[in-house]
Amino acid sequence: MLEYVTAGESHGAGLHAILTGLPAGIPVDKKFVDRMLQRRQGGYGRSVRQQMEKDRATFLSGVRGGKTTGNPITLRVKNKAHTIHTLPPVQRPRPGHADLAGVLKFGHEADARDVLERSSARETAVRTAVGATAALLLREFGITVFGHVVRLGSVRFARAPLDAEQRDASPFHSLDPAADKEARKLVDAAQKDGDTLGGLIEIVATGVPPGLGSNVQSDRKLDARLAGALCAIPAMKGVEFGIGFEAARKPGSKVHDRIRTNKAGRVVRPTNRAGGLEGGMTNGQPLVVRVAMKPLSTLRRPLESIDLKSGTRKDAHFERSDVTAVPAAAVVCEAVVAFELCRAFRRKFGGDSLAEVRHNVEGFLAQIAPWWGDS
Repeated sequence: MLEYVTAGESHGAGLHAILTGLPAGIPVDKKFVDRMLQRRQGGYGRSVRQQMEKDRATFLSGVRGGKTTGNPITLRVKNKAHTIHTLPPVQRPRPGHADLAGVLKFGHEADARDVLERSSARETAVRTAVGATAALLLREFGITVFGHVVRLGSVRFARAPLDAEQRDASPFHSLDPAADKEARKLVDAAQKDGDTLGGLIEIVATGVPPGLGSNVQSDRKLDARLAGALCAIPAMKGVEFGIGFEAARKPGSKVHDRIRTNKAGRVVRPTNRAGGLEGGMTNGQPLVVRVAMKPLSTLRRPLESIDLKSGTRKDAHFERSDVTAVPAAAVVCEAVVAFELCRAFRRKFGGDSLAEVRHNVEGFLAQIAPWWGDS
């Protein structure tokens, strides 16, 4: 079973993760992992923290000779700024952040510092490294996961063919250069006003075989796993698959994807409104999921709050913030989807070595070949 656990704080010496369940023999492309970490640090509207950190992943265990060993993998992403023990207390909780609820939950009295450090989105750096490592197995079987921004505040980015080079050249990780100019003006205006912006992220996975996930237990439904994992990313407030919430406004005849066969007798679907998922399982079409990200909770022009020590009205705490982190969040979402797909892939095909996994996948594809496959 593919699992991981993370440890560390945003101003600690480093972020760590232990990843278990990957088979032996996967070539570890460290440049690919580090490139995802660099993409996560990009995007217009980021804070100076992204200029301070130069994230790189270090594999401390589970990799030898450039390949996974089948043992637990220990990953580390260092923090350049590790001053947690000398930082001042946080006594004015930020609306929308974990500060107040965390203080009440853990009994930290008049200091939300420990809550702030662990709930910081800085922790997603090591989660990105974990997802990128899991994606290395998916790559071996032609499965790719692509994240991009489709909306930033009031600016919509037009759909276009999935082009990684074009997306990575965009300051907003979009596929619409014309709308990038409008988005830049919007971010500049929000920065001037001391405000923040949210947006909408789309993740598309291609090359996904049918049958990942399961309908037999609620916790094995892939859409449920994906929704939970994506909502566990800071600031994510909504998830939809395919046409998502639009399906609630349409009749069934305009929602469900018809099933047909082509001249070779293989199953084809003329539409993909389900987003590649039916009954908690992949159906062989591209997986399409969108995630809504709220504006960040730390504002340069703070919202009304209280002082936890005195109980008097105060403006909320401010401690360095992005105007928007939607482009960076798209990379984190991409990594999270890759991990959950890899988890479902491992449950479906098993295997202790890459060669054994390949044998199992080939057997399954041969089994469904009369109905599914390229022809």
